[in-house]
Amino acid sequence: MAHRALVIAMLPAIGLRVLAVLGFPPAILFYGDSFAFLKEELTPGTTRPSGYSLLLALLRPAHSLTLVTVLQHLLVLGLAVALYALLRRRGLPGWGAALLVTPLLYDEFMILLEHMIMADAVFVVLVAAAMALIVWRVTPATAAVGGVLLGLAGITRTVGLPLLILTAAYLLIRRYGWRPLVALLVAGAIPLGAYATWMKVEKGKFGLTEADGNFLWSRTMSFADCAVIKPPERLAVLCPDMPVEQRPYPPHWLWESFSPLLKVPGTANRNQLAGEFARQAILAQPGAYLGAVVTDLGQLLRWERTGVDEKTPYKLPAAERPISESVRGVAESYEAGPAATRVVEPYAGWLRTYQRFGYVPFPLLTLALVGTLAAALVRRRWDALLPGLAALALVASPPFLAAFDVRYVIPAIPLICLAAGLTLAKGDRAAPAAEREAVKVA
Repeated sequence: MAHRALVIAMLPAIGLRVLAVLGFPPAILFYGDSFAFLKEELTPGTTRPSGYSLLLALLRPAHSLTLVTVLQHLLVLGLAVALYALLRRRGLPGWGAALLVTPLLYDEFMILLEHMIMADAVFVVLVAAAMALIVWRVTPATAAVGGVLLGLAGITRTVGLPLLILTAAYLLIRRYGWRPLVALLVAGAIPLGAYATWMKVEKGKFGLTEADGNFLWSRTMSFADCAVIKPPERLAVLCPDMPVEQRPYPPHWLWESFSPLLKVPGTANRNQLAGEFARQAILAQPGAYLGAVVTDLGQLLRWERTGVDEKTPYKLPAAERPISESVRGVAESYEAGPAATRVVEPYAGWLRTYQRFGYVPFPLLTLALVGTLAAALVRRRWDALLPGLAALALVASPPFLAAFDVRYVIPAIPLICLAAGLTLAKGDRAAPAAEREAVKVA
């Protein structure tokens, strides 16, 4: 059998996802985020774009959260098969290509995100599929499809926006010609422009969210000292009133009652003032800002994802999670029945046990990314740099813009796998025709 290694790798991976479906029906709901996505009334999101909400709306007539999670599981499994096929096309043996997609198949956090009502699994598939398509073959058609996928990724999670620019830069530097470049940018602009226009109609602002300033402001709460910043009176209300060493992690400043952000009336006004304060804080305390970023990135050196006694929403539940009365109706309307996450043993217990060891530790993942980028440069595997740099952007940008979160690292996994495989491949078959001809003549 030509693809025996892939089949052997896929079967246990499918089994793990079956355990998730059987052990935690109908889905795992994440804080308030899941309920915001599930709302029946479709509007542009304030703190996050609503691209994922549009997908949920398409699936709403089925009234099945299980359908959503099964679809997400299948999308990631399909992505693994697609990456395997691309790596085989580049000359890797079956066992090698299968080995490189195993982190995507077996990472416990990937399985968790697939089973959550959250945008992350869909975002992973959109970004990795776009990158794979571009490095597979660059034509106006593939560039256009890749552009659409990256545009959809941008309205699913805004951190995907820079990847469209990164891909355009790749096409420009590699001199693939103007047609693929224009196709990529025009196609990517269609979903982004349509969403931004919807935002303009609904909320009077042409954009994707009304919270970019809020998130950047929360980042500065790790170090901001108003005695140094000296903000004008209209921004002084956003000064923190507790010592730096006592301040909670940045995301808490967005939602908790102690946050001065909540004192500012008006969503748009709050976002604008928060953005202004954040920029002034960064300019006044650049060293402290970079220090906070470096401290966050230092968590990539932590071997264990979550400690045994650590409280985190990223552990599979051991008991049913009741839904708050304020949002229960939202979930039950979508499900057309009870929607709280149930825990069915022994399946749930088996998967909880697997969660304790079924992952690639972040230090190894970081080493793989850095090593792949270095090897790609040395071996001149330029096509490997695109997914490699995209992975780097996804991992490194959140600490600059908001804060580090384990969840934000996971989308880099398939990109690192792809970049590593392309680096190990026999040659760069995605090189422009003119470049390949020049090599032949030489």
